[in-house]
Amino acid sequence: MMVTRIRSIARKEFYHLVRDFRSLYLAFAIPMLLILLFGYALSLDVDNVKTVVLDDDRSPVSRDFIRQMDASAYFHVLGTLENEKQVSEYLDHGFATMVVVFPQNWTELLMANQDAPLQVLIDGSDPNYAGISAAYISGFVGRYNSRLLMHFLNKKGMEKINPPVEGRVRVWFNEDLESRNFIVPGIIAIIIMIVGAMLTSLVIAREYENGTMETLLSLPIRAMEFLIGKSIPYFFIGMTVVMMAVVMGQVLFGVMVKSSFLLLVLAAVLYLCVALSLGLLISIITKSQLVANQVAILITYLPSLMLSDFVFPIVNMPKVLQKVTVIVPAKYFIDILNGLYLRNVGLDLLWPDYAVLLAMFCFLAVLTLVKMKQEGM
Repeated sequence: MMVTRIRSIARKEFYHLVRDFRSLYLAFAIPMLLILLFGYALSLDVDNVKTVVLDDDRSPVSRDFIRQMDASAYFHVLGTLENEKQVSEYLDHGFATMVVVFPQNWTELLMANQDAPLQVLIDGSDPNYAGISAAYISGFVGRYNSRLLMHFLNKKGMEKINPPVEGRVRVWFNEDLESRNFIVPGIIAIIIMIVGAMLTSLVIAREYENGTMETLLSLPIRAMEFLIGKSIPYFFIGMTVVMMAVVMGQVLFGVMVKSSFLLLVLAAVLYLCVALSLGLLISIITKSQLVANQVAILITYLPSLMLSDFVFPIVNMPKVLQKVTVIVPAKYFIDILNGLYLRNVGLDLLWPDYAVLLAMFCFLAVLTLVKMKQEGM
């Protein structure tokens, strides 16, 4: 293997990148835009649930209940409705997510120690949001009942009753339960696939379309030298973008690496090598930039976004898709990122993911080399 030949191929690709504004835009602008959008716009946190109230009871007790709801960080009471017709209007038009209905004589039933039901209507268009909202209102009503019970016991002069089971919940790894703490690291996996796989899927296909591939095949260049030279510019661009993403995550969102930074760099190198090998393989097989770009989106970007445990939990997927996720490289890289960013674990627990990425890289590199040799190089 001649270093001079590799350097020549890499220099040629660098010159093309400098002249091609679109490739540089795709390599830097889009990843930065994704970090900003995912970091600021995408949030799986549920708070300030838009709530309206139909208060047919109109008592001080019901008004106190409403004030306590509005004071909670989980509910935002927009106002009180006048009639039942407005309930449908607010839910149908999406003006509110939750409607709490106080029936007539609700306070009288409450003071008489009888069942005093509340009607809660929730917009279930988004099942996840609706489920969390239902859990919020159930917890709020449960705490309200506890306060009423304590007040009743105090009035009767009875001793405080301690419940036999007390759940003391403590959250590890993501103590603030902020979704950006795992969204920001996870977006690094998407960025690497964009820079690594989607860009490199065009490099060899471009040579075929421009008619320069025949000239390259006639040169005294080995297939491995050609592939390494083509990959070097995108490797440096990919690692630069990764470092920028890490810095942006820390500066803009306060998301920091809790474990070893070197382990993060090692994981990024392995995952980027997998992406580069996959992109070059696509480029060799398709020989068309348009087809290569579409194939790269289908088998690199979309699986990395949807089948990697990034946004959608794998455990909730059908069994068939769960088996498909085994061959998605982003799944293992995101597991490493979660371990380094959130769980503060080291190589002793994450080595299986590193091993899988290394095995994927070796397999794809050999397959790409074989396909390149079949082309006559």
